[in-house]
Amino acid sequence: MKKRFLMTPGPTQIPPEVLLASAQPIIHHRTAEYSELFARTIEGLKYVFQTDNDIFFLASSGTGAMESAVVNLCSPGDEVLICSSGKFGERWQQLAETYGLLARVLDYPYGSPVDPEDIASSLTAHDGIKVVFVTHSETSTGVVNDIETIGDIVDKTDAVLVADSISGMGSAELRTDSWHVDVAVAGSQKALMLPPGLAFVSVSDKAWELVKQSTLPRYYFDWRKARAVIRQDKPTTPFTPAVSLTVALDSSLAMIREEGLDNLFRRHRAMGRATREAVKALGLELFSPDEERCSSVTAVKVPDGIDDAELRRLMLDRFGVQLAGGQGTMKGEIIRVGHCGFYNYSDIIVTITALELALKTLGYPIEIGSGVSRAEAIFAEEAS
Repeated sequence: MKKRFLMTPGPTQIPPEVLLASAQPIIHHRTAEYSELFARTIEGLKYVFQTDNDIFFLASSGTGAMESAVVNLCSPGDEVLICSSGKFGERWQQLAETYGLLARVLDYPYGSPVDPEDIASSLTAHDGIKVVFVTHSETSTGVVNDIETIGDIVDKTDAVLVADSISGMGSAELRTDSWHVDVAVAGSQKALMLPPGLAFVSVSDKAWELVKQSTLPRYYFDWRKARAVIRQDKPTTPFTPAVSLTVALDSSLAMIREEGLDNLFRRHRAMGRATREAVKALGLELFSPDEERCSSVTAVKVPDGIDDAELRRLMLDRFGVQLAGGQGTMKGEIIRVGHCGFYNYSDIIVTITALELALKTLGYPIEIGSGVSRAEAIFAEEAS
């Protein structure tokens, strides 16, 4: 018998009550029952997003929501600013190139945060920039960018700010409205505690002015269609929604409300800090910044002489703990511990224990218990 601990940054662990909700008999999506459910989930998402803006649902992965932002806000040849410091920052660049945009790119090394002052300088130097695309939580590296400062900078211009918070929403705080995020993008399979298959975008009035001007082709991803039916007395979606996932979302949002955002973010910050401190106590080097806001994913450099695939295989096969490897240029160089969503302190203790034992088995010189004891000390501080 083996118990599995899915400690990846997505998909993440799903609460039993959410799984049970998704297993209920399916309901028809063009009924009053579904409209009531849909309206309730919209309000629940507004609570998590911390926004009064419209939120649109897409039956897609998070990348679909990212693409929807490009095609609804831009026209061919539009000048945009891409802030890239990892694989998913690069995805903004790839989308911009696909749709014929003039992309100004601020390119940072993997593991480095975006410098808000570079954004300010770029917007001054290129006053025709219409959209700034940035990653809130860079899943590939664990970096969480300073969206509050970036939002203040972009808000003083005519440009619209789009933030990919697919791995950040619900784990690394994003105050969509007060931080002037015009479009926030999220996905179901991270801190929202669902299987993959749903994506969400919140859209400000400022962003909507660009939607009205955009000439890029879109059909399924057309926000105008979504807005028309979401504002009806009985809100719905323009196309068949992922009904069972929406039922599950209703359950997960109820759990988030019960915990409360302050407690939720406190828990995630504690798990992030404990993971970072435990890794350092083991003599390993962090790849993601050692910052409080990095509360979704912790990236760790694989030590010399250790094969990352073998380390992760051993942790899974022998101890039931599954981590993620590196992506893009960091493949084989780092391991990533996900702690966004349905995780608590004991999950981190189990993960660090498995990491210690696997490293010891592979001959890496560590003191058994040093990482675990450091994580426990952090959690003890949080509990006091």
